Amino acid sequence: MWPLQQAIFAALSADAALTALLGPGRILDDVPQGTPLPYVTLGRMTAQDWSTGSEDGTEHVLTVHVWSGTRGKKQAHEILGAVRTALHDQPLAVAGHSLISLRHEHSDIRRDTDGEAIHATARFRAVTEP
Repeated sequence: MWPLQQAIFAALSADAALTALLGPGRILDDVPQGTPLPYVTLGRMTAQDWSTGSEDGTEHVLTVHVWSGTRGKKQAHEILGAVRTALHDQPLAVAGHSLISLRHEHSDIRRDTDGEAIHATARFRAVTEP
């Protein structure tokens, strides 16, 4: 899973449209306390065997989180759209693996439980082979 996470982080960090919306260095794996909004974090990632009778494979499900501090949801929608464009069906280079597919499956936008931030998520499904 780590090589796939690295490839996703690199793709998001290098995406000009996403950087224009967030600013540089706003794709985070760990968020230092007090980090100003907006930013994108990499969330939960699961993997399960997806092998066939002749090929080894792994199915990955991963979540990307978008955090916005604006009053409405427009900024979150824009950032979420840029994340989807940067990842959906893109041929990312995954060290030691072949990326067979990377597809957007689901998105959600809501006000966070803190009552202040807008929290959006995008779930992706990837299949890799060694």
